[in-house]
Amino acid sequence: MHASNPIRRHGLWMLPWLLAWAGLAGAADTGPVLVPVEHFIDLPDGVRQPEGLAVDPATGEIFVSTFDAREPESARNNRLLRYSAQGRLLASRAFGATPLTGVEVRDGHVYVLNFGASKLQRLPVRFDADTPIQDVLSFKALTPPEPSARQIDNPDGSRDAITFGAKGFPAINGMVFDRAGNLYVSDSFQGAIYRIEKATTCAPCTVVAISRDPLLGTTGALPFGANGLAFNTDESRMYINNAGDGRVLRMDMPSGPVSVLAESVYGADGLIFHDGLLWVASNQTDTVVALDENGRVRVRAGQFQGLHDGAPRGLLFPAATAVQGEWMIVANLALPITPMKGDEWEEDVTRWTLSRFRIPPR
Repeated sequence: MHASNPIRRHGLWMLPWLLAWAGLAGAADTGPVLVPVEHFIDLPDGVRQPEGLAVDPATGEIFVSTFDAREPESARNNRLLRYSAQGRLLASRAFGATPLTGVEVRDGHVYVLNFGASKLQRLPVRFDADTPIQDVLSFKALTPPEPSARQIDNPDGSRDAITFGAKGFPAINGMVFDRAGNLYVSDSFQGAIYRIEKATTCAPCTVVAISRDPLLGTTGALPFGANGLAFNTDESRMYINNAGDGRVLRMDMPSGPVSVLAESVYGADGLIFHDGLLWVASNQTDTVVALDENGRVRVRAGQFQGLHDGAPRGLLFPAATAVQGEWMIVANLALPITPMKGDEWEEDVTRWTLSRFRIPPR
């Protein structure tokens, strides 16, 4: 349901937020604009951890993939969900035990990164519960499986060397198409960016690693390095989130070099470029931030506001975003990541959700 009158729907408490929206265009240098989020969709009972998110620009329909990696494996219930533009569930296709990550819509198909099976797969956008899943290609272990050591200069003139480890599992995570139909995919464990030429029509399809830069790996608390991907307007530059390092990176096309655009975006997960801003799902701060192309935060959306009937209020571990008209939709992955018990709100979630917020005018 669209909020045609936000003040009437949410009460006068939202007035300061709305005034902030109205002043965005003239307040670009006064600090980030703060934007509230609202609940949008509850996932079906028994479906957990929404991770990938895409909107079909032709219809406004919403596609959601899940990252259900719990143990035992037999308990997992991974799905690709299709919703109407208004949030009504239209279809649910089972993927079983293998967790899913990125989702993209292109040329009448929805493309899915099957993380657990190390495959790029697709279905027609009008899929139903029985639609066959087509394998496009499989990702393999790289040689060597880890990127080279990262050299870090210290203020005292010394140097550190970070040595990465990887066993060769291709942790396919984020993806983005260019205008020519080539697909780019990140590998969070092996520290790589892949390119699949003409991914919508290739047969057979081949995958090439176009970068193994050390900045694509991580030794941070989050074990995922290269994650969300996005192009700038003319596709001369690719932006890359490194979730474990809390960084947004940039890579000159077609193959580098890679450099750091922004630091301290903890858990930088999903990434899209919209209307001149980079929208980053910061899963460890429970916010979505919009950066300009200099790396400065221009918008900060949402926060975690507790649980209600087992569902997050606000954002909790936001993993992906997608634009639907004047709205930005956010997937609340709500995934516990530490081995301790009782230290994360995600442990108490029993209903998984999508949130949304109005995109402020520029």
